[in-house]
Amino acid sequence: MLIGELARRTGTTTRLLRHYEKTGLLRSHRRANGYRSYDADAEETVRTIRALLAAGLPTRVIRQVLPCTTGGATVLPCPGVLEALRAQLAALDRRAAEMDAARAVLRRTISATEAEAMGREAESVGTEAEATGTGAEVTGTGDARGPV
Repeated sequence: MLIGELARRTGTTTRLLRHYEKTGLLRSHRRANGYRSYDADAEETVRTIRALLAAGLPTRVIRQVLPCTTGGATVLPCPGVLEALRAQLAALDRRAAEMDAARAVLRRTISATEAEAMGREAESVGTEAEATGTGAEVTGTGDARGPV
C-alpha cells in the first residue's frame, strides 16, 4: 500500500510515517516511480509503534522492542527487552517523583501568595476605614453597636 493509504488506515500523517521510517521503526520499499510502498503488516506495525509511544517508550527503546512484539503492545521476553522496559519505567518513576515535588512547591507558593494577597487586602481595608472614619467605634451618640 502507498503511504497515504497507510496514514489513512492508521490515523497518522504521512510525515509521521516518514519519521518512523527515518528512525528505523518502519520499512518501506520504493516503487519504480519513487513512491513508498508498505507491506500488509505495516498497518499493525504502526499501531504497535503508537501503543508503545503511548506507554512512554522513546523511539530508541521501541526500535529494540519492536522485533519482539506480537501485536499491539504485547512484547515477548527477547534478550535485553525486559531490562530496557524496566529502565524506562524507572526513568518514568523518577520523572513522576520530580513532577510531584514541583507540584508541591507550586502549591506552597500559591498558598503563600494567596495568604499575602489576603493580608494586603485586609491591611488596605483597615487603612481605608481609618482614613474615612467608617469604623464601628462608639461615638457617644448611640450604643456599642456603632454610629447611629
